[in-house]
Amino acid sequence: MNEYRTHTCGELRSTDVGKRVLLAGWIHRKRNLGNLCFVDLRDHYGITQCVFDSSSDLFEKIQNLRVESVIGVEGEVVMRESINKNIKTGDIEIKVQNLVVHSEADQIPFQVAFEDDSPEELRLKYRFLDLRRERVHNNIMLRSKVIKRMRELMIEQGFTEYQTPILTASSPEGARDFLVPSRINPGRFYALPQAPQQFKQLLMVSGFDKYFQIAPCFRDEDPRADRSPGEFYQLDMEMSFATQEDVFAVLEYTMGTIFEEFSNGRKVSKAPFIRIPFKEAMLKYGSDKPDLRNPLVIQDATGLFGHSGFSVYDTKVAEGEKIRAIVLPACGDKPRSFFDKFDAFAKENNMGGMAYIAFSSNGAKGLAKLFDEVKLAEIKNSLNIKDGDAVLLMAGKEKVLNKFAGLTRNKAGEALDLFEKDAFKLCWIVDFPFYEENEETGAVEFSHNPFSMPQGGMDALLNKNPLDILAYQYDMVCNGVELASGAVRNHRPEIMYKAFEIAGYDHSVVDLIVRLCSFWMSRLSEM
Repeated sequence: MNEYRTHTCGELRSTDVGKRVLLAGWIHRKRNLGNLCFVDLRDHYGITQCVFDSSSDLFEKIQNLRVESVIGVEGEVVMRESINKNIKTGDIEIKVQNLVVHSEADQIPFQVAFEDDSPEELRLKYRFLDLRRERVHNNIMLRSKVIKRMRELMIEQGFTEYQTPILTASSPEGARDFLVPSRINPGRFYALPQAPQQFKQLLMVSGFDKYFQIAPCFRDEDPRADRSPGEFYQLDMEMSFATQEDVFAVLEYTMGTIFEEFSNGRKVSKAPFIRIPFKEAMLKYGSDKPDLRNPLVIQDATGLFGHSGFSVYDTKVAEGEKIRAIVLPACGDKPRSFFDKFDAFAKENNMGGMAYIAFSSNGAKGLAKLFDEVKLAEIKNSLNIKDGDAVLLMAGKEKVLNKFAGLTRNKAGEALDLFEKDAFKLCWIVDFPFYEENEETGAVEFSHNPFSMPQGGMDALLNKNPLDILAYQYDMVCNGVELASGAVRNHRPEIMYKAFEIAGYDHSVVDLIVRLCSFWMSRLSEM
């Protein structure tokens, strides 16, 4: 028998009443009622209430111990008088007959049993204490369970997990490498992989078919809100002889199952997830990472202006700028101060200002005074505005305007409390442009991944306007956060040459890339 414990602190139930047990753990809370001292004993598995009677010689000993001290108790399992339904062991308690102090704690710098507003710097300094908090502890366990389930789902679909090297040659992917000095080769360095990109491609061209890895990625870049600085982990996968549809099917099953099983009762989008072309996403949501919990959409209102009578917007349209509109439901009777906040928001973002029309119960307001009844009716019909609604109008150059309209959409959704609660809204963003025009030089450049397959292949490269060519590139988005990103690789040399030629690179540049990749692959093979 284990000399420290016969059971964990999350294990005992009413069926164990009468048993003599040993428990070990941390003092989570203490409550001294004079004749009784109640101690909540915590370990990895849960909490069990332990009772010390004042008639016992253990009473003074437990009173003098601080919370977070590590103790062992021996005693009898008895039924509790007041059942605690918030914990699994809430039906029982331990009547303590013996106490062993394994480690006595000093005064702790912040509370573990309760949430407080301790600054992050203090929590990180005493990270071992912070990790004892229920919320942080549960998050770490959730991560472990998600990764375990992710592995099961990928293996179930015929994938094999491979481990790729960590110490490697440098192969930058947009960020700076972390470098590790070589002891046996002074002055030379290994690089930590920004992603297992080259390694997994080496596996695929070697015929390993379905690859996946819970891969560590190291990038010397500034921290972001959704990841730690320096390193993060990702589900990395590759498939041989697969189409975009095959990739979607795998990820929808894997991620859909993960969200369903770990959503804790929240609503989850059902597969197949909706697909939104990049161009549509930028127009309707002002972002290629749309938060679909917000029901508001952006509309193109450019065609309503040019000869409207509102000279400011008419002039902008004549100069090639665009007009965007966001209809706000049931906001027609909002006070002017409500709309003034959006106008101020536009000016803060260097957008000049924001106009509005409110179709209130007392007649139309805002820009309405500049239009006759015919024009107002056209605006209402074109933008599907109902009586009692309002519409925000904004103008600018398309790329800048789209982004600002997206910010406005989210600001309005928050102000009106329109975001759907307790929901995970998943979607695919598809049909990314293969090329884009450099605004300063007018040159055609790659928009995202130059090594992805253009839709239409060689025929599209030969016969279409480059700015109209789409790529087999895609992102999975949930609640405004990009969860996954990928592409179908271009495996045809003649298509690769032509794609780079359109972007201004001749054969010699592509040949150099090929030679460098071959050299790099040979280096990998030798490691």
